[in-house]
Amino acid sequence: MDASSDDNHTDETEKERLDRNLDELLSELRVALPGVQVLFAFLLVVPFNQRFPELTSFQQTTYFVTLLLATAASACLIAPTAHHRIEFRAQDKKRIVFGATRLAIVGLTLLALAMSGAVMLITDFIYATTTVAITTAAVLLLFALLWYAIPIKRLLDSR
Repeated sequence: MDASSDDNHTDETEKERLDRNLDELLSELRVALPGVQVLFAFLLVVPFNQRFPELTSFQQTTYFVTLLLATAASACLIAPTAHHRIEFRAQDKKRIVFGATRLAIVGLTLLALAMSGAVMLITDFIYATTTVAITTAAVLLLFALLWYAIPIKRLLDSR
């Protein structure tokens, strides 16, 4: 739903633009969902590992928070599909598209945090505290730059 995408379709009606925006959003969510599903599946299996009882209190808390973040990410990234299915006959696609966009952004943020939490958990299990802090900070920075800073900068530059 970027400006250049909308500029290329100047002859569209509002309804056609909203239909296209919704289709683009749902396609984007199809890319994000497998990642959150794989992470969620991994997190569901972890407690059944024989070494899980050996985790420190910090590792157990990190695991639980990461599991909750992955759950919330799944809920947010799947919600636009449910909203569309329930509300599509209400003839208010604009509200559906804008609400779904907000949920997708929140879901991606939660996914970035969950993935960072998983990296932190695994790194803490293997390495010392300094490596954990550096690795987790680097992963968070990577997400912040690639998923937010670059597109926000482009958006601001285009205004």
